[in-house]
Amino acid sequence: MISRIKVPGRPAGRLNTSLRLVSKLVPVLKAYSGIRATDRNAKSLATLGRLGTLEVRLARTSAEIRRAQKLRYDVFYKEMSAIADTALSFARRDIDLFDAVCDHLLVIDHGPQKLRKAPAIVGTYRLLRQDIAERTGGFYSAGEFDVGSLVARHRDLKFLELGRSCVQPPYRNKRTVELLWHGIWAYVLEHRMDVMIGCASLDGTDPDRLALPLSFLHHYGRAPEPWRTMALPHRYLELNRMPKAAVSPKTALQLLPPLIKGYLRLGAFVGDGAVIDRQFGTTDVLIILPVSAIRARYIAHFGPGAERHAA
Repeated sequence: MISRIKVPGRPAGRLNTSLRLVSKLVPVLKAYSGIRATDRNAKSLATLGRLGTLEVRLARTSAEIRRAQKLRYDVFYKEMSAIADTALSFARRDIDLFDAVCDHLLVIDHGPQKLRKAPAIVGTYRLLRQDIAERTGGFYSAGEFDVGSLVARHRDLKFLELGRSCVQPPYRNKRTVELLWHGIWAYVLEHRMDVMIGCASLDGTDPDRLALPLSFLHHYGRAPEPWRTMALPHRYLELNRMPKAAVSPKTALQLLPPLIKGYLRLGAFVGDGAVIDRQFGTTDVLIILPVSAIRARYIAHFGPGAERHAA
């Protein structure tokens, strides 16, 4: 039937090229559309926390995952400098193969819906447990950093990868971020995770312009030897770009993205080296956060059993 479509005034060659493109995209988009929320028990499907009209919980349906992907696309590709390939531009969602195996943490606003058909998804995080990663091809961050050697050195611990964090602009405030972290903490406790890892990004791909914050991370945030792991050799970018005496911590902290500052305040370290991600227009570092290193005041804030914002 497709071969019979005709567009007045359009050359047949261009039409055939467009049709071939669509024919290639269809199976890809079908695969993306087939993403389902992973099977979970009733406890995992429950609300993890509430704050006013905001709720934090895991995605329960493929439709909710698609809405989280749409939020990610709006933030990463429309607002920021990520470059979408043809498939992503066609879908208008930020999608990769890891979405099918991850849990998707959502912050949902149940306030007045106005013209919305469903409560708005205003924040999201993607969570990948080690046991699932080992069955499905590894961690996303292993494409940039030598995560395998880090995990191998701590075989008695369970790793959780955090990624694809984003929040709608009007909700970028303490309430939303706190609720996201409450959800992560509840998830860590439920699954008895020991270490959180993930790529965190500085905007831009020019290391000379990022020399101060990168050097600050090297001198003040680098992981101690038992937790240190390197960027992959063919992607390695030196963090140590300025001598420690030339680094102003106060100025450097002002230049760091809020997410990285938040990780450092919790007690996280960064790996050795950075990686330039041309698609997203960022320079990435590896965040390593052992649960044992989380500062006591933050555990007290959310509660040892994640009861602060419990539903």
